[in-house]
Parts: sequence; C-alpha cells; structure tokens
Amino acid sequence: MDAILALNAGSSSIKFSLFVVRGEDLDLTIDGQAEGLYTAPHFIVKDAGGHVLNEKSWGKGDSLGHDGALEYLFKLLGGEAAKYRLVGVGHRILHGGPDYELPVRVDASVLAKLETFIPLAPLHQPHNLKPIRILLARFPELPQVACFDTGFHRAQPPLAQAFALPKAITDRGVRRYGFHGLSYEYIASVLAKYDERAAHGKTVVMHLGNGSSMCAMENRRCVATTMSFTPLDGLPMGTRCGNLDPCVVLYLIDELHMDTDAIQKLIWEQSGLLGVSGISSDMRFLQDSASPAATAAIDLLVYRIGRELGSLAAALRGLDAIVFTAGIGENSVRLRDGVCRDAAWLGLEFDPRANEAHETRISTAGSRVTAWVIPTNEDLMIARHTLSCTRAGLTDSATRGESR
Repeated sequence: MDAILALNAGSSSIKFSLFVVRGEDLDLTIDGQAEGLYTAPHFIVKDAGGHVLNEKSWGKGDSLGHDGALEYLFKLLGGEAAKYRLVGVGHRILHGGPDYELPVRVDASVLAKLETFIPLAPLHQPHNLKPIRILLARFPELPQVACFDTGFHRAQPPLAQAFALPKAITDRGVRRYGFHGLSYEYIASVLAKYDERAAHGKTVVMHLGNGSSMCAMENRRCVATTMSFTPLDGLPMGTRCGNLDPCVVLYLIDELHMDTDAIQKLIWEQSGLLGVSGISSDMRFLQDSASPAATAAIDLLVYRIGRELGSLAAALRGLDAIVFTAGIGENSVRLRDGVCRDAAWLGLEFDPRANEAHETRISTAGSRVTAWVIPTNEDLMIARHTLSCTRAGLTDSATRGESR
C-alpha cells in the first residue's frame, strides 16, 4: 500500500506524519516527533488514535542530529510500517522567495535555489532544507516535494505585498510575503463544508499558536495577511514581539548598546506573551495564573487581534466570517471570548455558551458575521501536495511562481 511522509524540520526537532494513500484520499496512520536532537534526544511515535507505538530517549548531552533522527525514523518505517511503500516525502519549507508559489519536486538544482532564500529566513530555512539534502544523498530516487508557507499569500494584490522602500531594495526580494500559508490553504479547502457564504465571501482566518498570524480571504484567496517579510511581524506571539517600530531597534543599539545577536534573541525568543507576562509563553499557563502580568499579556494579544481584524476587514471592504484555528485558536475559550466580544461592532453576535462548549460555530444563529472554530491540518496539506506532485510529474514551468 502506498504512503506519503510529511516532514516539518526545525533547528532541533523533526515532526512527521505518515499517510496511507487510498485512491484520492489520505488517511493518517502514524505521526510523532523527534526533539532535542543536539542536547537530549527524545523520539515518540503514535498511531492515528494517539496511542504511543514507539518511544525512546537518549542521554542528556547526547547528539542525534537530523541525520540520526531520519535514520531512526526510516528504520522504524521499515519495521512497524513495512506494509506501506513510501512513494513520496513532503517538506514544510518556510520560504519560497519570489520564485516559488506552488509545491515543487526537489532535485539538486531546486535545492540550490531554495538555499539562496536563506538570507530571507535564516532562522528557519536552513533547518527546513536539511532533511531534503540528507534524503537526496541517501535515497536519490525517492520523490521529495517542497511545500511553501509563503505560497498561499502570493495571491495578494501587489500593493498588499509592497513596502514603501526604494526600488533598489525591494528588487532584492524585500516585500511582504506572509506565512502559515499551508494552514490557511487547508482552512480554505474545507471552509465550504462549514459555511458556503464564508467560503465564497469575505473571511478572516486567525492562526493563533506559539506563532500567530491572521489572513483576510475573499473567495478563499488571500487578500492580506499580518506577517510580512518574516514570521516576526504582526501579532504578539508566544515569544516573538510582533509589530515593532523599527526605531526601537535603533534605540536598543544606540542606548542599550545591544548587538544584533542580543536583539535577535530579544525579539524572537524573549518577547510576546513571555516578555509581557514575565512568566510563560504558554497560553494555558497564563490563563490559569492570578498574576496581573499574565492577564496583561492575554489582554494585549486580544487587543492586537482586534486591531488587525479591523484592518483586514478594511482590506476586504467588509466581513462575512471569522475563523479561529491552531493551538490557541482551537482551545482557548478565554481568548475567543475576548476577540468575539470586541468584534461586535463588525456585526458579530457572540454565543458564549457555544464557545464554552467548544462547539464549531460560536456565533448566534442570527449573527450577520459568523464565527467558527476549525482545526487546521498542515501535514495533510503537505501530503496532498506531495501526492499530487508525484502523480502528475510536474514540469519546471508548472511550479515556479505562476498564479493559481
């Protein structure tokens, strides 16, 4: 039986999902992750029902690395998943740059091109590409497909992608790219099952997790999004500051004498919910805390979501629906309550009982603007693209930046 493997590699982790191909459908069979790859490796695999199939830990200070993690994973696939024939591996790649919109089958030349985008995403791109390089060397005939988090946002109008900077700079690829595109693409693909009007109308989707962003869609195509040149822009996040006056950075350099490494650590790892609360980046912990600083962190995130929602509604010139997704969006009753109540001016009539019960629709039956909670599935989106590419044998011209 054919199967597709979806991989999402970080600096010290690899998340994976294995999908069985059943005609045009893909069914999850196992998933899991390897983390602490260079410090204290830990590997866990679960079946589709969440039951642990395999778990292993290495000693503190051990280094498994991406190579070792992939070797262990493929050894496992040759054992417990031996009844499946791996026909493709899909990778979540943060940045497609100005050249790639649609998923692309990767060979050495494509990999080399993707490496040129590392300056656009130095904290993510090298780690995303590492498993591709390893697998190309070990299994050169195994089809690999790159799926881009920027791709969905290429549908934005040119003005929505533009910075007010000199052309000599913007011609180098400095523009508003947007991210979380695989999540938004998945929501767009299933939205009609929940609300036809939302699918064909003006909808703002909120991907709220440790990394958070929002996307305005009209007829399921991106019109505007909150992240821009990097995944740092827009909303406050778990540890990222979100939107920041550039002169704050100059102040940190001139007055606090911080260097680029210290500033990078501050705005990516020490800010957001963690920085404001001084306690944690985890929304679950903050919601349970009696600390005023924890409340302030949550309130700031709700406020910023409200500000961005108004901006995105303006870009859409109206609003028919909002959708909450990802870890915080799918699970935080408190955050959804705050956001929906603040959106009353847009025509959203909130149903707190439905919200408390974690129902899919959390607006009233008569609400002009509907509100939904829809789980995202980026891995399934990667697997779908990978299956499509391996079946179609996409040509070079079909995968490089053309419109959808």
